[in-house]
Amino acid sequence: MDENKESQDPKDTKPESELLSSIDSSALDDNADLQFKNRLDLSELQQSVNNIKQEVGKVIVGQKDMVDMLIASLLAKGHSLIEGVPGVAKTITAKLLAKSLSVGFSRIQFTPDLMPSDILGTSVFNLKDSEFEFKKGPIFSNMILIDEINRAPAKTQAALFEVMEEQQITIDGNKFMLDSPFMVLATQNPIEQEGTYRLPEAQLDRFLFKIDVDYPNLDDEIEIITREHQLKDKVKTDEITSFLTAKQISEYQHLVAQILVEEHLLKYIAQLIVATRSNPFLYLGASPRASIAILKASKAFAAMSGRDFVTPEDIKRAAIPVLHHRVIVTPEREMEGVTSKQIIKQIIETVEIPR
Repeated sequence: MDENKESQDPKDTKPESELLSSIDSSALDDNADLQFKNRLDLSELQQSVNNIKQEVGKVIVGQKDMVDMLIASLLAKGHSLIEGVPGVAKTITAKLLAKSLSVGFSRIQFTPDLMPSDILGTSVFNLKDSEFEFKKGPIFSNMILIDEINRAPAKTQAALFEVMEEQQITIDGNKFMLDSPFMVLATQNPIEQEGTYRLPEAQLDRFLFKIDVDYPNLDDEIEIITREHQLKDKVKTDEITSFLTAKQISEYQHLVAQILVEEHLLKYIAQLIVATRSNPFLYLGASPRASIAILKASKAFAAMSGRDFVTPEDIKRAAIPVLHHRVIVTPEREMEGVTSKQIIKQIIETVEIPR
């Protein structure tokens, strides 16, 4: 035995620590390969998002934030409320997004005399069969554009509660499921008050985003005028190319739901929401639905950036458009001109960002 030990080549022996190190390194390499294989492939999704942006950009100048949020809302299976003064391309942008998708599109103009049956549908007596037959309303589509949503009374507004939350309609005891994808894009004018109705808080809470659309800057304004002047270069809405089918959208939505969110980031979202409930400047804080909304929106923003994991920046980007329509400022602070956006920004700056 001793002779065998002495005859062993020293080059064939390695110190135990070096041997363990090589084993650990090999194991780490295997784990790294496994993690790499398990990573989500978002290249196709990101390319599709870029194609949609380019197609919308053929008609719309600027308004990049609005377009980004509308696409994020679609990927997160959410609805969006677009608010802005007349003439800032709210309606046309929503139409262009729908045009870039090969899905059903329906536009509903809300008016004070609009009835719930005008949206959902109604039962009509069929003389031939001697029985009632349900005639589906315009809500039975994939992309629903509601123009001037705040012009309809509370009774009509309430007709949207069930369909926006559960993607189903119950009429005369019968339940009707809507096809996927399903998304409501609603516009409203914050300036004009005559003939308008304030949206119920329960309905506002069903919108993933409230997108505030500002005026274009000077460069964008010049580009808008130039395009209108050069009519030969003007692209019509009907010339927009459709990129995604309903099946592809559903696949992308499923992919976005799998985006990685670390536990400390989930805690960060919860801390932001809880901070709205204890803030002395807010009469009403955000509900758990807002927590889920920030989670979904941050995943969508991460996927659009080509990442399969959420960062604190994604959460901060989602916080204001998700929260500012879900909270209510106290009357005293509102009289002082304090807005919900300002308070939410202050909360974001106060809550410690996880590292």
